[in-house]
Amino acid sequence: MSNYKEIVTKTIIGKGRKTSQNNYSLTPENTPNTVLGCWVINHNFSGTNNKNEVDIKGSFDINVWYSYDNDSKTAVTTRNFTYSDVMRLRVKDMEALSNNNEIIVRSLKQPTVQDVKIKGNEVYLNIEKELGVEIVGEGKVKIAIEDDELPWDDIYEEESKVDNVNEEYIEETKTETTTE
Repeated sequence: MSNYKEIVTKTIIGKGRKTSQNNYSLTPENTPNTVLGCWVINHNFSGTNNKNEVDIKGSFDINVWYSYDNDSKTAVTTRNFTYSDVMRLRVKDMEALSNNNEIIVRSLKQPTVQDVKIKGNEVYLNIEKELGVEIVGEGKVKIAIEDDELPWDDIYEEESKVDNVNEEYIEETKTETTTE
């Protein structure tokens, strides 16, 4: 007959991922002729639980290296952008969902510039990112405990016995060395 015990542990009760593309614009100090490079740095984010949705607030810096003055000079302009995303998650256990759940947000794909265009004084950028979210809550695991466990076996070591031992060997060796 088996007894059962429950183990309470942390478990992932909901997860999801979302890829998003957003358009941003910035105005450099000088009128740009050509975009020579652009990159996204300092990506920070966090998530808060809202039932089976997670509200994500984040920010990043966009740097644009551009030429101006008929491509004779270059400059870099930087601007910080904030964003807000709502992710709907598939929750495995709605009863375990509460405001005390831990929210883990990961950047599965860092924000990258997909497209950049110049229109007048403005630089327009299309930024793509992918975020993954996990909701961690408490779960229970039920395990069977066996009552009929076999007892430990007692192990006895037997005395080792060596056959054909000449107990007078040392005496014989002493006598032979003294007579020589």
